Amino acid sequence: MKAYSLRLAAAATVMAFAIAGCGRGSNRMRGGFGGQASPAPIPTAVAHETSVHPTLVIAGIIAPLQNVAISSSLAEPADSVSVNEGDRVSAGEVIAVLDTSDLRAQLESQLRTAASDDAKVEQARYTAQLNYGQNPQQVQQARQALVQAQHTLSLDTLTMQRDEQLVTQGYLQQQTYDQQRTTVSNDQAAVRSAQAALSSAITNEQVNGTPAKGLQVANIQSALADAASARATARQIQAEISRATITSPVDGVIINRNLNPGEYPNGRTLFTIQELSHVYAELNASSSDIFRIRNGAAVVLHAGGDQTGRTYDGKVVAVLGQVAPGSTNFTVKALVANPGDVLQAGVPVTGTIDLPTASGISIPMTSFLDDTRSTVMLAQHGVAKLAHVREIANDGTNSIVTGIPDGTRVVADGQLGLTDGQPLGGSGRRRGAGASPEPSGSGRPHHYHHDAGNQTS
Repeated sequence: MKAYSLRLAAAATVMAFAIAGCGRGSNRMRGGFGGQASPAPIPTAVAHETSVHPTLVIAGIIAPLQNVAISSSLAEPADSVSVNEGDRVSAGEVIAVLDTSDLRAQLESQLRTAASDDAKVEQARYTAQLNYGQNPQQVQQARQALVQAQHTLSLDTLTMQRDEQLVTQGYLQQQTYDQQRTTVSNDQAAVRSAQAALSSAITNEQVNGTPAKGLQVANIQSALADAASARATARQIQAEISRATITSPVDGVIINRNLNPGEYPNGRTLFTIQELSHVYAELNASSSDIFRIRNGAAVVLHAGGDQTGRTYDGKVVAVLGQVAPGSTNFTVKALVANPGDVLQAGVPVTGTIDLPTASGISIPMTSFLDDTRSTVMLAQHGVAKLAHVREIANDGTNSIVTGIPDGTRVVADGQLGLTDGQPLGGSGRRRGAGASPEPSGSGRPHHYHHDAGNQTS
């Protein structure tokens, strides 16, 4: 049994050596009859004239389209409150009602006052019409009375003068003369009274005036003003009663309720409603970004934490100034449709903004050697040559640059670790297996050419 085990061990050793020999032979065959392995191919691309549609990706947060704070100046307690925080409401929907019993009592009293004032207006108008008709008659009667008094005075004066002569001649008693003289004195007083009555009638006519001006017009205007004031007060009370029914001014979501039945508003904010059918994305931009972003540019939003992959379309509506004095942070404000009010205020988002199309010399973005995208490696005559460029724009795949001419061949993979002046395999090198064809013209997608190292036979 022991001898049998030794024979098995010896056979296994021989087989191991045989397998090792076969492996070395196989390696020699793959290496080209004993030569070294071929170097990895180096991909290159030809810079060419084209256009790209660049985008800018910046982050921000969601803000509501409107943040509406509802308060009330009425000193009335709440009768009912019909919403809670988180409820969706429509514009015009009743969300609370205040008790208006005392206001309605005030309204009824004020309406009675207004009706009384309206009656006084009519009374003033009738009084004016009466005065307009009576005043001319009163003046005319006063004039006639004055003429009559003056005529009576004239006759009695002549009689007194005649009686005076007769008394002097002894034909008339002194008593008769004295009586006539008294009569003349009374006539003089009557004339003076008639003159005063005429003056008063004329004054009354002038003061009462006409339908265009005067005391009666003033009385009517005063009555009209009192009636208008009473009606205005009634309307004000009616408006207060209508404001006691509190409605939502917008379609939105109740995010704050600060009123319960029986409480008085006291001028504080009772409800806060956010309108979310459309929202604003307030995106943070740098000073270099704001020169590239235009109002009306298309924006696509991705919400942080949303695992569904949904996107939201919108457009830039404003590029705002610095966030804080002395800072270099700016805000790009985008208006975004929000179906179903999915995006809530404060949700972090990432916005992809379309920038103006750029045209020029294009190279793959993978060609850059550094994060500043300012250096590339050229493939010239089989040698790597460092070149400095300036990026104008990119679309995430290709970059428009300045600093190299059209048709220049660049190393497509800037992370290969090539150094300036390093040989790439010479002008007569063969393409490695699987190499793609040369680019066929400008303005088309890049095709990479793989430059292989020298091979030995």
